[in-house]
Amino acid sequence: MKKCVLSLLMVSLLYSCIQEKKEVSSINPENWSKRKIDISSKDSLEYGKSYLSIYSQIYSMTEHKTHNLTAMASLRNTSDKDTVYLTKAEYFDTHGKPVRTYFNHPIYLAPMETTEIIIDEVDIEGGTGSNFLIEWKVPKGCPEPLFEGIMNSTMSQQGLSFTTQARRIE
Repeated sequence: MKKCVLSLLMVSLLYSCIQEKKEVSSINPENWSKRKIDISSKDSLEYGKSYLSIYSQIYSMTEHKTHNLTAMASLRNTSDKDTVYLTKAEYFDTHGKPVRTYFNHPIYLAPMETTEIIIDEVDIEGGTGSNFLIEWKVPKGCPEPLFEGIMNSTMSQQGLSFTTQARRIE
């Protein structure tokens, strides 16, 4: 009987070691190619670049303990008339090292449209000081797009959420 129980334990331990890890959706983002657009003929677009702070982790109790968060970068077209174009969204970690680029070709956002990039709670590559650089182009006279970070987590009966807003740097 002991050999049978020991064998079952060994098999379950071995199975848990070879079992595939759960996919992290933020590593396999939305299919940006569906939004891809050629803007080479649009020569009168104004260029901008925005910095958005995102927190995939925050400190809890001390500097030695962190709490993981789900983070969303909300990409919004604030114009009710014009389409805006996002040309690059790059995600960086706390130390300024590039983690991943979500798209590096122009995509469009129709008037008043929003799309998101989600950083899963288990995706902690960015750390406590992660951020995005988002490059964009808009028609002359069009309002700038709005980029917001929404971070949240729920554990037991407690919830935590807060937001950040991007700052134009170019």
